Amino acid sequence: MSEPRPAVDPATQELLDRLQARADATGTSRKRLHALLEAVLSVGRELDLQQVLGRIVEAAVSLVDAGYGALGVIGEDRMLSAFVPVGVDDETWAAIGALPSGHGLLGELVRHPEPLRLDELSTHPAFRGFPPNHPPMHSFLGVPIRVRGQVFGNLYLTEKRGTARFDEEDEAVLMTLAVAAGVAIENSRLFEQSSLRERWLASGSEVTNSLLSGRPRAEVMGLLLEHAHKNVAADLGLIAVPVEGADTLRIALAVGAESGRYHGEFVPLREGYLGRAFTEASASVSLDVEHDPRNGADTARWAGFGPAMAVPLGSGGTDPRGVLLLARNSRANAFTAEASASLKGFTRQVSLAMELAERRKDAVQLALLEDRDRIARDLHDLAIQRLFATGMTLQGALRFVTHPEAEQRLRRAVDDLDTTIKIIRSTIFGLRSQQDSVLRQGLRSRVAQAVEAVTGPLGFAPALRVEGLVESRVPVALADHVVAVLVEALSNTARYARATSVDVHLTATAERTTLTVTDDGVGIPEDARFSGIGNMRDRARMAGGELRIGTPPGGGTRLTWSAPSADSV
Repeated sequence: MSEPRPAVDPATQELLDRLQARADATGTSRKRLHALLEAVLSVGRELDLQQVLGRIVEAAVSLVDAGYGALGVIGEDRMLSAFVPVGVDDETWAAIGALPSGHGLLGELVRHPEPLRLDELSTHPAFRGFPPNHPPMHSFLGVPIRVRGQVFGNLYLTEKRGTARFDEEDEAVLMTLAVAAGVAIENSRLFEQSSLRERWLASGSEVTNSLLSGRPRAEVMGLLLEHAHKNVAADLGLIAVPVEGADTLRIALAVGAESGRYHGEFVPLREGYLGRAFTEASASVSLDVEHDPRNGADTARWAGFGPAMAVPLGSGGTDPRGVLLLARNSRANAFTAEASASLKGFTRQVSLAMELAERRKDAVQLALLEDRDRIARDLHDLAIQRLFATGMTLQGALRFVTHPEAEQRLRRAVDDLDTTIKIIRSTIFGLRSQQDSVLRQGLRSRVAQAVEAVTGPLGFAPALRVEGLVESRVPVALADHVVAVLVEALSNTARYARATSVDVHLTATAERTTLTVTDDGVGIPEDARFSGIGNMRDRARMAGGELRIGTPPGGGTRLTWSAPSADSV
């Protein structure tokens, strides 16, 4: 018993009936009608959108016996956002270069969505010629594909086999297929949107639960990146975070194609596509990130990548925590508006969860600090006072004791009480010192973090030496300058020096605070003009200090930045 055929869309059936009537009148073979029906049913069996588009083009090429075929998807900017070709091998496409974007003859159907049939396509006024390495083409047939009354894209067929031109029957067959294709595309898009919505919801739930369960922030950010990278089918995904005290972003996480090339790299904060997305605190979509005008002269950074999205990570304010970038290779389809909206919603949800997790962590920390303060207060106000009173009572009782051994034991008890009071006071001091260290991160810790952050880009850990009372002699404003200069110096070393060792030396005396960074790299060219050096000089001037850059014995670079300490001002 044969399988029942799926129901055909009424509009498609009407066109099939009309084509059947014309075939009966003209003697057209029923074999072709059967092939058309099979093609219509075939494209309706798939739900994956990319597979549906591919089947449509393959069916079109087969039905009208064309040498080449393609389906161009129209984007929001009325240009081609995707192009699905058949008949041209990958090697030829690689030689041609970028896929068509909708100019010239292909754009004619975008501007005027009506069937277009040409015996010689080069004679049409919109024809602008072929790019280098493009195969020769002559006959042309194009029809629009509509989805819910809106033009979704166009079918393009060229090089009719066995004859010089496409005829009216070819056009009618292709129009019938286009109607069925519109229905199949609509079903596929609905299925894809539903599936993608489920994936985003599951991703948001997993990342949020990870945050609220107390998993390390770096681990959660990695989970966020993996989900975003997978859900939008990106080739590259990365997260860049600001470096404290410096106008620089550091790529903390990277996944996908060439991720090793980007991980740990420093990016200017106020320049380029990524930096601007962070400073402007707004999502940005680029059709070609490699050649995006926001990059200025820095086009090599994103070489090989085309469509991209950059979304700040934050709860919607003007102070984002970082920026997420997703990119596809230069020949891939552009990101859709739905993908951009879903990504923004996902990052907002995660950012809010991050805020809640940190607020909860702060509340726990505050409760702990309050508990420590209460314990310290009780120890001071109750325990110490009682012990002190007991000690005074015992000392007063000594004059009534005449037995030598009893007097000795009593004096030992008084001494033990004094020792206990000292231990309790030390404990109180320790509790309050821990509280102070939580509320204020010291310069020593900030310097150590800056050195640790550059270990990845350098490929090794710099040596760090800190001398002097840096916590007490270096005020907060000067400490901010020191950290910013250190980050800039290490960033320049990682980018340009090609060093195998780096030494960082920070000293703080009563008169002066000095930071020295020495590497064994290639040195700084005489004609070098790095904006970071100017920033370090400006900071030295603001702090009343100086910046010196020279070459130590044996080569490399030595940077010395110094300014007056708090005690000398």
